[in-house]
Amino acid sequence: MFFLPAHYRHPEFRRGFLDMVGVTPGISAWGLMTGVAMVKSDMSTVEALFMATIVFAGSSQLAAIPLILAGAPMWVILATGMCVNLRFVVFSAHLRPYVMHLPRWQRLVSGYLTTDLTYVLFVKRFPKPGQSPPEQVAQMAYLAGNASINWFGWTFCSVLGVVLANFVAPQWGLGFAGILALLGMMFSLASSRLRWVSAAVAGATAVAAYALPLKLNILVAIAAAVAICLLLERAPLFAPASAPPEDQ
Repeated sequence: MFFLPAHYRHPEFRRGFLDMVGVTPGISAWGLMTGVAMVKSDMSTVEALFMATIVFAGSSQLAAIPLILAGAPMWVILATGMCVNLRFVVFSAHLRPYVMHLPRWQRLVSGYLTTDLTYVLFVKRFPKPGQSPPEQVAQMAYLAGNASINWFGWTFCSVLGVVLANFVAPQWGLGFAGILALLGMMFSLASSRLRWVSAAVAGATAVAAYALPLKLNILVAIAAAVAICLLLERAPLFAPASAPPEDQ
């Protein structure tokens, strides 16, 4: 198992678990609708159940399902999933200092379990990587509590959606609950002018580039937001206030 018994007994495990509980209903509703969508795309029940239990990537699943339904070539489906999930390259680069003390296989599993909300809650709780073994254990314990409820809620409801596909109508729009959960977390992080600018630039660019194939508008939006914020970072209006000099 990726997480050690010491993680589950640590107080940070409970905190990570409780922090994720608040948004789990929205993510679970999203998972339910993803399970329904897989069946409605003419995938067999076995194929849908297989994807629901091993694939932990809601946005790329939803992007790939219409392509599967349309009979698109495999390379197009894989390219679309890759483009939609390119944001995790940014997440991974940021999380690298947090997990480099772990063996490679544990880092791979942590990457599998990391989602948008897991990442957001984790870096909000721990803005900097732990420098000592106790700090590192605390951070992994929080990640264990955070990721476990998130993975279980998504996977269970995805399987439930596959089983109940004939009783749950996509028109109910339950998947929008997951989007609302993401929006709630995004607004909780908008704590500076630069973050508001990055959100506005990314949103406007994603809409403007919506016609691009393979969901490339998401990648273009991320690149535009990063580029603009790097340019504005040193501007007086956006630069962080310097700490007052210490008394000698």
